[in-house]
Amino acid sequence: MYTLYATPGTGSALSEIMLAIAGVPYAVKSVDVWESPTDRELLQRLNPLTQVPVLVLPDGTVMTESAAITLHLADVAPEAGLAPPPGHPGRAVFLRRLVFIVAALYPTWTFGDDPGRWVSGDAAKAELRASTDEHRKMLWRQMEAVTGTPWFLGETRSAIDVYIAVMNSWRPRAEWFSAECPKLAAIAGTLRADPALAKVWERNQG
Repeated sequence: MYTLYATPGTGSALSEIMLAIAGVPYAVKSVDVWESPTDRELLQRLNPLTQVPVLVLPDGTVMTESAAITLHLADVAPEAGLAPPPGHPGRAVFLRRLVFIVAALYPTWTFGDDPGRWVSGDAAKAELRASTDEHRKMLWRQMEAVTGTPWFLGETRSAIDVYIAVMNSWRPRAEWFSAECPKLAAIAGTLRADPALAKVWERNQG
């Protein structure tokens, strides 16, 4: 049994969806690191960054970082298609864009969501928020330019599509994607409509 430490509506939704697609037995333990000191202390013992997702493997090994969890689950359940297998023509593109999302896109929220953690003064905080928001839009437009149909890799659904669907509701929000990145918006809509994932979406975003 896998145990996922998660906070609804955050990046832990990525790993919860991956677990559901992989079809492995798992349980979700909700934690509130903002309002519950007990939850924060618990999570910090597992991950010194005090961030979700945290996945405890059946043997007790602790995993963090959504991309690492994704690749682990792709190895555990290759039939689920979370990642193209070695030798597949889409493998290199998949690896490149998975790292692009976590290394280039994701930090724009890390620094922009709570700019007071990094800079002081209202003007500096507003500037950091605005600049990271605009940089994120530029990165999403780069993704749109190389997106296939009906999935990011074309005919092959992968974990990249999960990232796209979850992040579609984050700034700059779904309306922006529909107007500026319609291929990404279509992927998000298709995955969000998957009845097999309905409970996961409901738990995370209602």
